[in-house]
Amino acid sequence: MELMTSHALKEWAVAVDALEAGKTIILLRKGGIREENGRFRVDYDKVFLYPTYEHQQPNLLKSEYAGKVMPVESGWHPETVRIGCWAEITDIFPVAHEPAIKALLPYHIWNEQFVSERLKWKPRQPIYVLLLRAYKLPQPQVIPYRPEYGGCKSWIDLVEPISMEGAVPVLSEGEYIKQANAIRRTIANPELVSL
Repeated sequence: MELMTSHALKEWAVAVDALEAGKTIILLRKGGIREENGRFRVDYDKVFLYPTYEHQQPNLLKSEYAGKVMPVESGWHPETVRIGCWAEITDIFPVAHEPAIKALLPYHIWNEQFVSERLKWKPRQPIYVLLLRAYKLPQPQVIPYRPEYGGCKSWIDLVEPISMEGAVPVLSEGEYIKQANAIRRTIANPELVSL
């Protein structure tokens, strides 16, 4: 039986590229403006990573990623979208403890300004730390953009399901476990981390 899904998680294209290249295994989310009940939540454990461009801000990224952002006009979207990988969401940590969020800085692509702004926006809500094990598709799928894929929401259902068959893990199991364990320890004991 072929493994297929239409579930997709929208994320900045620069973050999707970093996950697909094995540069990070972590996303920080509070959710889009149009989230159900105004809160971020995870409904699926296996999702395609859907790159977005409109809200990417180079000033919120570490310098090695800032130059990779293609600035676009508000409301712009590509005619087609490249889906190059899917991910298994292995861990979800709702973290409200500021030292823990700040201690995660070495593990993701965003800078201190991003972390500070995320903490201030909806301050009563935690930041969700997602650990994702990415799997590269044997052949990237190029799908047409559809208006229902737009908007400030984290989750979309693609019109046509895409096969996950033949995808290979970006990181070996041992490397993924090593990175995930380091992040878990940092969340549990942020004071032990010296930045």
